[in-house]
Amino acid sequence: MSPFDTRPPAVAGMFYPGAPAVLRATVDELLSAAPAVSMVRPKAIVAPHAGYIYSGPTAARIYAALAPWRQSMRRVVLLGPTHRVAVRGLALPTVRAFATPLGTIPLDAVAMAGLDDLPQVCRDDAAHALEHSLEVQLPFLQRALDEFTLVPLAVGHAEAAAVAEVLDRLWGGEETLIVISSDLSHFLPYATAQQVDSNTCRHILALDSRIHPEQACGAFPLNGLLQAARQRGLQAQLIDLCNSGDTAGDRERVVGYAAFAFHPAAHG
Repeated sequence: MSPFDTRPPAVAGMFYPGAPAVLRATVDELLSAAPAVSMVRPKAIVAPHAGYIYSGPTAARIYAALAPWRQSMRRVVLLGPTHRVAVRGLALPTVRAFATPLGTIPLDAVAMAGLDDLPQVCRDDAAHALEHSLEVQLPFLQRALDEFTLVPLAVGHAEAAAVAEVLDRLWGGEETLIVISSDLSHFLPYATAQQVDSNTCRHILALDSRIHPEQACGAFPLNGLLQAARQRGLQAQLIDLCNSGDTAGDRERVVGYAAFAFHPAAHG
């Protein structure tokens, strides 16, 4: 595979360590330090995407909890918001792989081609080239799962139904894990952020697909998952909630982080 077929890492050395050995040790340490979570097999998860010193512990809690299924989760459908390039709908790349300092992840070309007829889906490498919301999830996935393929979608302004339609195409079986990359509120004082983020989490737990970007920067992909979860009888479980004032930032202007798991609702 030519290097031109691969998206190289854009934020290694900024959002997370750039040296492979340091990155591996950092992620493994975060995963091993994560408190145990009681969780049934999730179909989908939500994880934050800030620098690892800020949101790494929250992301690690949900990724560490995937350990029982690390061999059987063979495909990851990863959706995150765009921060640098405006996109209408959802953008797939044209490359064949994404790389991090830990190695190269092949993309699921067949699954991606299966979306090409949808009007809300385009091919746009520029939307992916500098985007961190997807990239920061990859080293966690590389250490938490065994070998897997990836379907990366950079999500701009898109209705919940449009995103849910894409997820429906990619839903698959137990081999497929859906990952939504999203932080919560941005730059509020600590106590205000706690109130706002707690309220947002209540709406997510209720599968309310009317989350606003001020509540969660990944609101557009998140709303699509919430609609799909309602349609498919999933329930949400809050795994962790904190903000940058709890980890590595001051408390004047914080960013909120949460992790969720979505799994089939228990019957009986």
